[in-house]
Amino acid sequence: MNTPKTQYLDREDGRLSYDDTGGDGPLVVAAPGMGDLREVYRFMRDDLVEAGMRFVTMDLRGMGETSTGWEHLDDAAVASDYLALVDHLGGGPAVLIGNSLSCAASVLAATDAPEKVSGIVLLGPFVREVPMAWWMKAAFSTMLLPPWGRHVWVSYYGSKLYPGTPPPDLDAYLDRLRANLSEPGRFASFRSISTASHAESGRRLADVTQPVVIVMGTADPDFPDPTAEANGIAEILGASVVLAEGAGHYPQAETPAIVVGAITELVGSLA
Repeated sequence: MNTPKTQYLDREDGRLSYDDTGGDGPLVVAAPGMGDLREVYRFMRDDLVEAGMRFVTMDLRGMGETSTGWEHLDDAAVASDYLALVDHLGGGPAVLIGNSLSCAASVLAATDAPEKVSGIVLLGPFVREVPMAWWMKAAFSTMLLPPWGRHVWVSYYGSKLYPGTPPPDLDAYLDRLRANLSEPGRFASFRSISTASHAESGRRLADVTQPVVIVMGTADPDFPDPTAEANGIAEILGASVVLAEGAGHYPQAETPAIVVGAITELVGSLA
């Protein structure tokens, strides 16, 4: 498993970290979900490169190797990072991959600058407001309060979000995630990101003109009915749906072959 060297892109109020496999193949840019690292795509990189793609992964603001102290941490800010990175890498157009809340940012990017986005892959997507009981919202907010929030999040991430076949290096990955969230400013950034509204993305779903594929784990605990959510979004987007049977919120790490197949098929259709 080859890991490219970290590179950086300066933005107006911070520094974005990313890695780039290089090459002249179709550009594919991926971002992780909240409270996660770009290494969540570690099991897909070699296969996508072998399939001829230029695969780039970026960290979310405040996480991984990005700077902290960003003024904006909402979906629109992450969408602007997607597009700035595409410009920096040659202007695309690029296939954008989102996971969890970064899916909403990919929808905004695709509608803000459709000429720069050739397609979208949505993994366990939060792209609209999902109804949640008040007590669940309160419990989630309480879960993320300091000083226990970092430990609770890492424990929840490892014990609940990979219900099928967890990756073999999950314990080591959790250690890296815990260490990253312990760095000054990172957990505060994560908490701010976790409160982002996806209402604007939900309003724009019908405006997406690019081809879209949704990959949803059928056991994703973040949705009351993961299959129904995937199919409901797909109906609006005119998207295709790939179900990862028994997988949770991170199919790219739990069932990477399924995700690689979905990306390869989408990129092939664009060619």
